[in-house]
Amino acid sequence: MKETKCQESSKSLGQVEDEIMKTGAQFFGEELLKWLGVKEPVKGIAPTELVHLETRKMYQDFNYVMRNGWWYHIEFESDPLTKADLRRFREYEAATSRTYGVEVLTCVICTANRKHILTEITEGINTYRVKLIQMKKKDGDKILRKIQKKKKLKRKDLIPVLLSPLMGGKSEIKTRILEGIKAVNREDKLISIEEAKKMEAMLYALANKLLSRADLEKIKEEVKMTILGQMLRDDFIEEGRIEGRQETQERYNRLILCLDKDGKTSLIVKAASDPQLLEKLFQEYGI
Repeated sequence: MKETKCQESSKSLGQVEDEIMKTGAQFFGEELLKWLGVKEPVKGIAPTELVHLETRKMYQDFNYVMRNGWWYHIEFESDPLTKADLRRFREYEAATSRTYGVEVLTCVICTANRKHILTEITEGINTYRVKLIQMKKKDGDKILRKIQKKKKLKRKDLIPVLLSPLMGGKSEIKTRILEGIKAVNREDKLISIEEAKKMEAMLYALANKLLSRADLEKIKEEVKMTILGQMLRDDFIEEGRIEGRQETQERYNRLILCLDKDGKTSLIVKAASDPQLLEKLFQEYGI
């Protein structure tokens, strides 16, 4: 059977959210944890692949090593938690604690639009619980209004902006993504150009999955005028392959769709600040 670069089966929205959130956790971990209410400083990133005694591999979403010796285990979920999920998280904690000799706290960032989410189970004499962050209970509009009034934007100010499309609020998701892109590209931001590119790429990846074709066109127009759009144009100009702005952007759009279908969403963010990787991916997918 002939295989194509862009596989037929596309990832679910939950899986895409998962990939994007993992990428954000990798690049902006300390600020993300502070926004979640974790005051303990981060010391580093911990392994997320555990080899069980049965040689069964268990893949966690993200682990942080804290300065107090604890590990913070982060899981991203788009559906309401089930007993099976909590049993799985408890198994992760037990295996991690035994393997590395550390205390583990599991924090679940959930984007499900449900009033009540299961956070604990009691089995026998033991009760297990996780710390829950319900994104839909947070007001994305309020966060964006606060950012618009704030001067000298820092990384910690922009983390909730990246997550605002997954939050609750009265405004359309398209509006929140557009406002997020504008915030990332403000002249008074106190972040590097490379960081801004990664942030914008995360928002753009969410737009490709969450928005209709008509709404996505408006996002594309906004991106053309930003640092990410400029990087795409400059890359071709430097190589002597000057192309129209529309054609350049369309190539990037097609690449995002291919990476999404092939389960490589995290590369969208990495390629945003790495022209060589971007060109390699264009060649790999024949775009």
